[in-house]
Amino acid sequence: MEEILKPAPTTEDYGDDKIVHLEDMEHIRLRPGMYIGKLGDGSSHDDGIYVLIKEVIDNAIDEFTSGYGKRIDVNINFGDRRVTIRDYGRGIPLGKMVDAVSKLNTGAKYDSKTFQKSVGLNGVGTKAVNALSSYFKVQSIRDGKGRVAEFECGKLTSDSNIIDLAGDNGTLIEFIPDPQLFGNYHFLGEYVERRVWNYCYLNKGLTIYYNDKRYYSKNGLLDLLERNLDGEPLYPIIHIKDDDFEAAFTHINGQSSDYYYSFVNGQHTTEGGTHQSAFRETYARVVKEFYKKDCEPADVRQGLVCALCIRIQEPVFEAQTKTKLGSTHMEPNQKDGSNNSPLIKTYILDILKRHLDDYLHIHSDTADALLQKINQNEKERKDIAGIKKIARESGKKASLNNRKLRDCHVHYNSNHPRRLESTIFITEGDSASGSITKSRDVATQAVFSLRGKTLNIYKINKVDVYKNEELNLLHNALNIDEDIENLRYNNVVIATDADVDGMHIRLLLLTFFLRFYPDLIRNGHVYILQTPLFRVRNKQRTKYCYTDQERIDAIANTPNAEITRFKGLGEISPDEFKNFIGQDMRLDPVLLHKNFDINGTLGFYMGENTMERREFIMKNLRVEDDESIIC
Repeated sequence: MEEILKPAPTTEDYGDDKIVHLEDMEHIRLRPGMYIGKLGDGSSHDDGIYVLIKEVIDNAIDEFTSGYGKRIDVNINFGDRRVTIRDYGRGIPLGKMVDAVSKLNTGAKYDSKTFQKSVGLNGVGTKAVNALSSYFKVQSIRDGKGRVAEFECGKLTSDSNIIDLAGDNGTLIEFIPDPQLFGNYHFLGEYVERRVWNYCYLNKGLTIYYNDKRYYSKNGLLDLLERNLDGEPLYPIIHIKDDDFEAAFTHINGQSSDYYYSFVNGQHTTEGGTHQSAFRETYARVVKEFYKKDCEPADVRQGLVCALCIRIQEPVFEAQTKTKLGSTHMEPNQKDGSNNSPLIKTYILDILKRHLDDYLHIHSDTADALLQKINQNEKERKDIAGIKKIARESGKKASLNNRKLRDCHVHYNSNHPRRLESTIFITEGDSASGSITKSRDVATQAVFSLRGKTLNIYKINKVDVYKNEELNLLHNALNIDEDIENLRYNNVVIATDADVDGMHIRLLLLTFFLRFYPDLIRNGHVYILQTPLFRVRNKQRTKYCYTDQERIDAIANTPNAEITRFKGLGEISPDEFKNFIGQDMRLDPVLLHKNFDINGTLGFYMGENTMERREFIMKNLRVEDDESIIC
């Protein structure tokens, strides 16, 4: 064993001058990940710019749930990236308004008296927004009096103090995320709209105007599920509301596991938590007891799609971004050490025993459809159990022997602070994977190399999928075989050449995910890597161009330009590739719109209707020349 050499202990470089005190805003700017998770450029739904919007709206929602203000206005100027959010609640108390948005550990949500069952419990939200914005404005109006203050990067630049101010009571927050921190970021309207809808589903009677469009839900989580189902429900949606619990659920065919839209106090817990685990367990238990059938819980849940919300006092989340609930009880433990609050699991079990059991007894058609689905799931599981075991073992051996997976050190299913950065690039061929492998950050970026084109799985069943070596290896690399919650990488990036074959491989992979693992896309894990098509350079400068127009502009501004067309990823050198998978990496998220028909779309583009598809292609053919695209 090699001797590990360590430097001799010394105190020369560690003195009183090394002990530094950071003011509240300085600490947030230095360590933004502690407060909003990753920064990002807006391509991912969990990027920091959306967390900033959420933190402000959360405060407005807390006013609404406390009985003040039934309307929230949200406006985003996509040009200058200015966000304005106005609520009509009580307004921040004027004397402490500046402190409330600029000093940590200052707020009204620490004792659960002013705000019951609130999301914002840590006194951080608007302070983080303030600190991480190049411009931040707060205005509060209370009964004819008001106050307005402005900040730059968390530093106060103007304060009107308390003045006479006309208008409805409430708070207005306006901010621009700081490009020095977030880079060349952009807002995706799809992500913002999805959050706005969720707020409406979870807060009956609330109206949100987002860029002057009205959003309102009459039936809560029932509306959410109806708008987001990817297929026809096997039975009418079951909708249960009881005190601090609400759930809407049904089964659909083609769903490989159970899927949840889960919330706590209005917060979208995208990573689930104790409430979601409790529902999964107790739902299977109640259904098994109803049928008096000793079936596997997975057979009961496969194909289940559920929208779930629970409201509890002082919830404990696993991070400031509040994506996973850690609380075990409905209320915090008593100060004297006793705990009279029910377990979340006990609370949900009691509700399901009463409501779901009664519903199935009354609605025999639903009970029959659910039992048929359970039996179908059981048969499918047994049919593929043997082949899965063989495929899993051969997949492990093949991945070791063929080295198709170059893994990274940090994984999404770990507790590592950089887990959200964990990324796998799915590439085609050795040359492309070689360039990325040599350029990647081995801490957070993995590479999986495909051997040519994958199988078109549109019309085959899961047994055949497990028999296919390439897809079996991909199963093992992503770690989604048994449960999608075990996903090894937060970002699944399809990286193929910018040609016809590359596009075909991309579509085959998307078909695979949409058919058997649509939750990967629903949860915002799948992306398309954008790499430059052209390099325009001379001795003074190099410009990488992603479109024809960028190429034309670059040539116009580059005398004696040398122009290179990148036909494949393998033609980009590792040194250059570092520019495209690093901090400035361009990712296009794969999004499922609410009216997207998975089965219909896959049937048309990947089915056997060759002539119909040929006619569609001919009608929509685009012919490119050197200067423009002719439609």
